[in-house]
Amino acid sequence: MQIFKFGGASVKDAKGVINLASVLKKTGYNNTVIVVSAMGKTTNALEVVIKNYFENKTELQSALQEVIKYHNEILLDLFEDETHSIYEKVNLLFIELKQFLKSNKSPDYNFVYDQIIGYGELVSTTIISAYLNSINIKNNWLDARDIIKTDTNYRSAHVNWETTQKLISANLKTNSLNITQGFIGSDPNNFTTSLGREGSDYSAAILAYGLNADSVTIWKDVPGVLNADPRYFDNAKLLNKISYREAIELAFYGASVIHPKTLQPLQRKEIPLLVKSFLNPDASGTRIGKNETLNPMMPCFIVKKNQVLISLSSLDFSYIVEENISEIFNLLHLYKMKVDLIQNSAISFSVCVDNIYNNLDELLLHLKAKFKVNCTENVSLYTIRHYTQNVIDKIEADKTVLLKQLTQETIQIVSK
Repeated sequence: MQIFKFGGASVKDAKGVINLASVLKKTGYNNTVIVVSAMGKTTNALEVVIKNYFENKTELQSALQEVIKYHNEILLDLFEDETHSIYEKVNLLFIELKQFLKSNKSPDYNFVYDQIIGYGELVSTTIISAYLNSINIKNNWLDARDIIKTDTNYRSAHVNWETTQKLISANLKTNSLNITQGFIGSDPNNFTTSLGREGSDYSAAILAYGLNADSVTIWKDVPGVLNADPRYFDNAKLLNKISYREAIELAFYGASVIHPKTLQPLQRKEIPLLVKSFLNPDASGTRIGKNETLNPMMPCFIVKKNQVLISLSSLDFSYIVEENISEIFNLLHLYKMKVDLIQNSAISFSVCVDNIYNNLDELLLHLKAKFKVNCTENVSLYTIRHYTQNVIDKIEADKTVLLKQLTQETIQIVSK
């Protein structure tokens, strides 16, 4: 089987859905599972709904109505007959969401987030499945929550691999086209969980692992994996081939094309990952696989904006030892800080983190009880794989370098 993953940008409007069908016709779609994200910026729009639910109830209905209106416009462009059953199916999903907003009693933000956010994927796949059926591309729609089982770590759930593999084998129809959602699963009590932002790639890898698929293809609006993000760097170039190891390194440091968790299950079963353009499906794109050499060999750039640099030192100039470091990491874990760089000396410890959950103030308060703390917000973290002195000089030009860490293949620079 082959697994295709289509992200939100590929299905942001009716034209995108029609193009998805065109890609399927060109590539063939028997023995295929397609994993689809929420349409366009729906996840962001649902995050506004969630924010209003907790902080500004007067704006809740208008925020939700924006999401409904957006999808209704896509429906009208795809289905001229407004009596088509898809209108009722989508309406029922939004009724479910409204009912949750009305009846929920849980104050747990992360739990509520996951119960709401997954409707983006449920609606998008429902629309796309109906459209494909309407043009005679018959498909089997599956609720990912019935096949991907996780723990209760809402917003970044861990997969129960044994149960998930059994459910995938039992529910997916081989020799046909299957369509399901990326990003979501369910916990032992059947509440919705999410696999982390951009987790649809990971969903595709989970399904590939469970099905022993021949390949996974991620369809994007770029030609493949580039050596740099074209939003921040000029003259970004296509990487034709990448090894699993190199891709995992790039993903770990924050390359946005590949979700960090995606490659691990694929590597275990040596399933190649292809990154291709849905605008040009005949182009070769990028192949990630076993024993592939980076081709062409060149520096690869990753930048993460809006990071936080926290520098700690002991109050009495004593050494920062294992006990202190263990305590620091426990606090970073407690406040759900994504650690992107670590540097320590005898009496100091510095860490660059991503304040995803907005817990920075609480963390700093806790740290100040035992350490002298210096915090710099809104810094940029540059990571360069296979660097040269020339590219280092270009990155550092016109910037204040706050921290630099260099190994044989990788350099990281924190700058303001």
